[in-house]
Amino acid sequence: MRAGCCNYGIIISKSPVVQVGLHGIIRDSLPDYEMTYCGSHEELTLLQLRRATLVVVELTGDSHQARSLCVQYYSLISQYRDIHWVFLVSRACYPFAVEYLLRPETTLLSDAEPVEQLARVFRSGLASAERISQTLLCPAESDAHDDDDQDVLTISERKVLRLLAKGWCINQIASLLKKSNKTISAQKNSAMRRLALRSNAEMYAWINSSRGMKELNLFAVYGEQEEWKTIHTSDMSLS
Repeated sequence: MRAGCCNYGIIISKSPVVQVGLHGIIRDSLPDYEMTYCGSHEELTLLQLRRATLVVVELTGDSHQARSLCVQYYSLISQYRDIHWVFLVSRACYPFAVEYLLRPETTLLSDAEPVEQLARVFRSGLASAERISQTLLCPAESDAHDDDDQDVLTISERKVLRLLAKGWCINQIASLLKKSNKTISAQKNSAMRRLALRSNAEMYAWINSSRGMKELNLFAVYGEQEEWKTIHTSDMSLS
């Protein structure tokens, strides 16, 4: 919370029911906050963003919409870094939210998050709120069933799994891709969720299966071995 500023927040959701529900939770958690509503980020004004210390966004939609929305919110976050951005993320949006929106200024929560967790995040504020909730990191029960769509990994998820398959650790991958360890871990967990894999053992079993090797294009690994060895050695020397 910025010193000397009034406590002002924005709720962004197309659903009036969600708007009212979130307003009630914030009112109980932060009674001194003045809140306003928007149906989408396109309705935001410059004055609202300059005043705000909290923006809560319901991020839903299909996978095609999700990427575009996340890119647009990434741009806003980059411009307004004093705001605590809280995103309520649907399963369809989750991989793109991790790729574009997992930043020091943001918190990613499930759109099915318990009320108590929402209240805890709102009270914690920008300084101490967790960045991604356990509800998102844990696979949903419905994800345990086979589904062809689950095998469609994002480019970032595929890149992380491919490097893990080649023996890289999280620290080394983060260094190579110039991302935080937390982001790389989140992308790995996102890939595991989409593939309904519940442990590292299952993940490595999938990676070494013919299906996994085909998905990650690991059949070509031997032709690229010298290239990966060179990068790996270089990265190790920087650690």
